Amino acid sequence: MHPRHAVPSPLALCCAFEIVSRAIHKISSLKTLELRTRIQPGYRVIGTRHNFEGTTLALLLVALCAGCGGREVSPVPREDPFAVRDFAPPANAVCYGPHRDGQRPGDASPSAAELREDLELMSPHWNMLRVYGAGGFARTMLEVIREDGLDMKVVLGAWIAPEDDAANRREIDDAIRLANDYPDVVVAVCVGNETQVHWSAHRSPLEGLIEHVRRARAGVTVPVTVADDFNFWNKPESRALARELDFVLMHAHPMWNGIQLDEGVAWLGIRVAEVRALHPDRLVVVGETGWATSVHDQGEQAELIKGTPGEAEQKLFHDELRAWADAGHAAVFVFEAFDENWKGGDHPNEVEKHWGLYRADRSPKAALE
Repeated sequence: MHPRHAVPSPLALCCAFEIVSRAIHKISSLKTLELRTRIQPGYRVIGTRHNFEGTTLALLLVALCAGCGGREVSPVPREDPFAVRDFAPPANAVCYGPHRDGQRPGDASPSAAELREDLELMSPHWNMLRVYGAGGFARTMLEVIREDGLDMKVVLGAWIAPEDDAANRREIDDAIRLANDYPDVVVAVCVGNETQVHWSAHRSPLEGLIEHVRRARAGVTVPVTVADDFNFWNKPESRALARELDFVLMHAHPMWNGIQLDEGVAWLGIRVAEVRALHPDRLVVVGETGWATSVHDQGEQAELIKGTPGEAEQKLFHDELRAWADAGHAAVFVFEAFDENWKGGDHPNEVEKHWGLYRADRSPKAALE
């Protein structure tokens, strides 16, 4: 074989991979610093050198991965020394799933006009939202926020699926691109959602999740986290993951844990304290909690959920939750903005369809009236 056509050795690819990942971190950090010293709050950031160079380096890292033949890829090393990136969320934020009736992830997606309507509805109540994936509607949503000059920041998700490494890598690649293309909007990246807790239907190997976290973190300058249930974060085995993160994003749903309405927020406080005790060197943020307005009378939800569902009950929980968060106990992403009828089973009372503070038709429930 002619030397010009020789395939790089695995060692050479490993070295290049590490060099580029470190370059991403250093150059993107410099450009972020430059950006923050020149741009005042409220101004849109368009076409900066940060966007170009951060994204270009991230794509170069992806190209090196592809050069390994799409098979075994040298893992990104943990940052050494590890510098925790600051995350300063508001007291109250919201989880956002944009899919309306007739839409679902991987199929029909909301239009720019529909996303704009949702953002205008959410903006008076929250200035930070969380989404669960970096594909589909995500770029359009970020562009609408920028174009309209909305006071809305985003924790961008990267969905991690079990036994689909190629799709997971694409999702991380998309999250890296979007975080670098929209540094004025994206304030953190969340890799995976409920992939470690014992009851999850999409559990993924911890080692693989850590690799995804490291690759995402090497490609962006914003904080990186993982979302999972409190019943994972309160276990000693969660320390191996938490040490890779800038903050811990924990879910804690009183209803699913058999808690009555009048005990819900106090129960949440106990769960937060437990996770903080195990991870004292990381900020703990509540990534999901809420109160559903309907529960089916059959199946697991009928067995586990003891609290009474309903709009009046949701309003009581939401009002107490906001006051608790405003008092400084913890930052909270309430679950969720809108009902999503694609979720759960076919029965109309299926609980997964009814966590929204708005109905699926975008009319407000009692909590927001």
